[in-house]
Amino acid sequence: MSVPTSTETETHDPGLSRRTLGVPSITLMIIAASAPLTVVAGGVTTSFAVTGSLGVPLGFLLIAVILTIFAVGYTAMGRFITNAGAFYAYVAQGLGRPLGVGGALVALVSYNAMQVGIYGLFGFQLSMFLEAKLGFASPWWLWVFLCIVVVGVLGVNRVDLSAKVLGALVALEFIAVILFDIVSFTTAPEGVSTAALNPNALFGPALGLILVFGVAAFMGFESGAIYGEEAKDPKRTVPRATYLAVAIIGVFYAFSAWAFSVGIGPSQIVAASQEAGPDLMFVFMTEQTSVIIADIMTILFITSLFAALQAFHNAVARYLYSLGREGVVSHRFSHTSRSGAPWAGSVAQTIIAVVVVAAFALAGDAFGGAEAMFGELSFLYPVLTMFTWLTNTGAAGLVLLMALTAFAVIGFFRKRSSGLSAWTTIVAPLIAGLLLAAMFVMILGNFPLMLGQTEPDLTTFLLPGIVIAAFVIGIVWAFVLRQQRPRLYAQIGHGTEPGAYGTEVVDVIETADVEGGNAR
Repeated sequence: MSVPTSTETETHDPGLSRRTLGVPSITLMIIAASAPLTVVAGGVTTSFAVTGSLGVPLGFLLIAVILTIFAVGYTAMGRFITNAGAFYAYVAQGLGRPLGVGGALVALVSYNAMQVGIYGLFGFQLSMFLEAKLGFASPWWLWVFLCIVVVGVLGVNRVDLSAKVLGALVALEFIAVILFDIVSFTTAPEGVSTAALNPNALFGPALGLILVFGVAAFMGFESGAIYGEEAKDPKRTVPRATYLAVAIIGVFYAFSAWAFSVGIGPSQIVAASQEAGPDLMFVFMTEQTSVIIADIMTILFITSLFAALQAFHNAVARYLYSLGREGVVSHRFSHTSRSGAPWAGSVAQTIIAVVVVAAFALAGDAFGGAEAMFGELSFLYPVLTMFTWLTNTGAAGLVLLMALTAFAVIGFFRKRSSGLSAWTTIVAPLIAGLLLAAMFVMILGNFPLMLGQTEPDLTTFLLPGIVIAAFVIGIVWAFVLRQQRPRLYAQIGHGTEPGAYGTEVVDVIETADVEGGNAR
């Protein structure tokens, strides 16, 4: 990072499109990031397989409740802060600028990890499907690079174009999963059993694992605030979209997981998930319906991954835009297109994806890493490394960010009279913060299991270490800015407030000796 000059904040391009997105559009982009079909096919089976418990459906409901409690303070804070940096701005204004910048780097690492990791699964699924159906053998990375181009093109166009594409894909995902649910209840080899809805199945030894594996299914739900500057009415649109998305995906995941247990049979679902993994849904649909329907669902599974890729790409681009706008990183990232898209951040994210994918492709194919690591299972290389490593790393980082944000809500409202209840400003954020912090600790403790490792190795510590390192580097960078550019430092987290970007220092809430660099 280079210390921004004074002219960098003065030449800011404020160009995100305004008043573009309504509640449906933001809700659909949130749901797209969660990838419902991918979660039901992959996340549900993985949870059953790893936890060995029938409590997975209720686990989704419990996580939804925790995230709803988190959303109470999160959305309330959003009424006072409208910033494409979302977590970054919230933590900066609630817990101080150093923690805010630390959180910003964690967000960049986490969203990039989630997005690039999903590319691995996308390339694998598409290449395997084409080979199975057309006899056309192709390297997984070929389709990833083509997908990166498409995602990048959508990323530099108007955000409502992405919203329309994602809306159509999400609708198809829901239709596919609903069809699967209907077939499951119709089949029901052991009858429509409620065994998976018994609280005893959840509140047992496997509770921690259920929460650890289940929370990743909700990642992206918090992204509504990222679109606050582009929302038609951010003070109403974003909270409504956030609550609606959490409710929809929570109930939908829980119901579909229950349907899964009914369709396979409660006594067989764990063993079947351990044996077949994510293919279980498609094998089941082939047996109970037809190959054509199963193939259509496989295609929709692939498009579900594409929708998630686009949603996370948009999130990264807007974080870079927000940080560039405020001078935390190079001001060049604040550039937008005529259509109001953060094109500089979008291009940067595209380059990151190309570099990381190329590194995995070279390590696995060109240098023989896939064969050396997995032998006969080398064809699973992009799933067992790129997808598993990066998405779990990203999930860990986002849970940490949500915990910080929950505590930031308390700090933010402690400094102002908001007229909001203690439940909104203290109690709910405190409960959510403690639960999310505990969940983060559980993720770290179960990281080898999440990576599918029988015993820890270098990646067990390196991957979560990247998240922690990003946090520390961000904090250190904030103190560098405080020392060398105090006026810029004082504006951190106040991106859309009057007087930002070098015209004059924003009127920050806390008392600050700006010229002396003593702003908190």
